[in-house]
Amino acid sequence: MPASSFTRRHFLANTAALATAAALPRFAFASAPPSKYTGDQALHILMQGNARFVSGKLLHPGRKPEDFRPLAAGQTPLAAVLGCADSRVPPEILFDQGIGDIFTVRVAGNYANGAGASVNGSLEYGVAELNVPLVLVLGHTECGAVKAAIAHLHDDELPADIKDLVADIKPAVAASTGTSKQLLADAIRNNVQRSVAYLTTQDEILSERVKAGKLKIAGGVYDLATGKVMLLT
Repeated sequence: MPASSFTRRHFLANTAALATAAALPRFAFASAPPSKYTGDQALHILMQGNARFVSGKLLHPGRKPEDFRPLAAGQTPLAAVLGCADSRVPPEILFDQGIGDIFTVRVAGNYANGAGASVNGSLEYGVAELNVPLVLVLGHTECGAVKAAIAHLHDDELPADIKDLVADIKPAVAASTGTSKQLLADAIRNNVQRSVAYLTTQDEILSERVKAGKLKIAGGVYDLATGKVMLLT
């Protein structure tokens, strides 16, 4: 085959591919059906579930294999929750939700700013592919990651990757006031609010959904002692 013919053929093929790509939506996701809930409705459902959890009147005790089988072909969660990796803060339980109801992303310190693709990309997947109408950033009292950021605010003595993780939480501590328990509570709230602000304005996929009125991003703090989730404004 002459070189000129090979070049021309590939030029035409590449031109056609570019034209096809230009005709596609900017983000070619959303294979799941649209959610039947708005962000406000999804948040209300979660808070109703938390009230049941606090009162001990749970509706979703099922954790057997047969409870999972109906979801083998797909999932349609009503919300994504960015929560802490802390073993005491499982979103599905404290919001009394069933199998497949929450798309959960967990990392120590429940932070988005600087968390990277593994965290933020997971949230983007939940929004763009699964059409969740709500992203809830959930902090909790007595958070160990925030305590570490307070204790090491002015040094870098923590080992390995723990140092980098805590460094991303330090700005929330630096913006906080008070002493002892009040400082911790303030930093925990600030840490949640910084993540909410970041996801709402800086994350391209999420911010576009927020602007279009298709996504709500909220923040809350779970109280380990009472079981209650307090929403932040």
